Amino acid sequence: MRFTKSAPLKGEITVPGDKSISHRAIMLGSLSEGTTAVTNFLEGADCLSTINCFCSMGIEISRTESEILIHGRGLHGLLAPASVLNVGNSGTTMRLLSGILAGQNFTTELTGDASIQKRPMARVITPLTFMGGSVESLRGNGCAPLCITGKHLKGIHYQSPVSSAQVKSCVLLAGLYAEGETTVTEPFLSRNHSELMLRSFGAEIFSEGTTVSIQPEPKLTGQKVVVPGDISSAAYFIAAALLIPGSELLIKNVGINPTRDGILKVCAQMNADIQVLNPRVQCGEDVADLLVKHSSLKGTVIEGALIPTLIDELPVLAVLAAFAEGTTMIRDAQELKVKESNRLDIMVHHLSAMGADVVPTEDGMIITGGKTLYGAVLDSHLDHRIAMAFAIAGMAAEGETEIARADCVNISYPGFYKDLEKLA
Repeated sequence: MRFTKSAPLKGEITVPGDKSISHRAIMLGSLSEGTTAVTNFLEGADCLSTINCFCSMGIEISRTESEILIHGRGLHGLLAPASVLNVGNSGTTMRLLSGILAGQNFTTELTGDASIQKRPMARVITPLTFMGGSVESLRGNGCAPLCITGKHLKGIHYQSPVSSAQVKSCVLLAGLYAEGETTVTEPFLSRNHSELMLRSFGAEIFSEGTTVSIQPEPKLTGQKVVVPGDISSAAYFIAAALLIPGSELLIKNVGINPTRDGILKVCAQMNADIQVLNPRVQCGEDVADLLVKHSSLKGTVIEGALIPTLIDELPVLAVLAAFAEGTTMIRDAQELKVKESNRLDIMVHHLSAMGADVVPTEDGMIITGGKTLYGAVLDSHLDHRIAMAFAIAGMAAEGETEIARADCVNISYPGFYKDLEKLA
């Protein structure tokens, strides 16, 4: 895929449904009694992996023109799959499903693609083991494939060493099947879609600060779920409109959950012209329209409690920083080393290849912005966030940028390139 300097972006766009919420709607709908109807479900490869896994465990999931219908079988209605469950490239499916499977009455093997088989799963194996679960890394390296034998679980208070919604959600989902209360405390508050959705489906769940507790054996009831637009997908259009002179873009129906809106906070620090219009609450999630105009950006510091609220947006924020005046420091972002790729290393390498002044650090990078960036030949490393971030860089840089293996965007945003093209 090739990109050159873009004309101004004008008009409006609605980005696809939130990936995190789409995953969770399938999972909780499957564990509920009755039918769950999901509107604006993300039809990306990762979320389809979640559907496939639950269909393999006896859940009937059907589609109409406007909805995904999940015909739940209740908390104890899953059936042993006839074969290995394959999550594809989806870390969310792997980690959250591990919590559910730990409390079943059957044994399951979970695997995924080559990338998933390198990502750390000890972070969920450890708390599930503390709960009495049996989760074995079949290659003994703390990674997939995993063999999970359902056990009688007990509630624990888990002090998570990382702020990770996937870890937190895994433990909470296992807590549905545990004896006694299950509690998770994390260093900083990670995205809270699981807590909000569990509560809406009928779970007894309580949050205070960075601690959340859940009671076992609730009766979950099917719901209507309207999935807001994914702010992680909106981030690329926000960045493009900010960087490309003359741009003015309305991005409609974007989820602005306070545990996900870090990109808006950082953009405000960088002097971005972004107006939040028509704020509202939709199925428990904060939603708004975003009016974004080209802006002269300045450097900032991105660190601490902000990081879990924008972890997926850091690649495109680094692109913004390369074009901004002054220095941007990204700290506390070591979690990016264990995503679909080592995003820290790749961001430094690719930005440097385009002429940016970037210095890597142990947990982030220092970007001195304001230099002219030039097109380069770059590899996505099969990471959708990298491909989309550098598509935007290519649209703001001089010359031509070529991104190899660019179709990996299908993981979260199958129509990304077409949507970009419509606006330019």
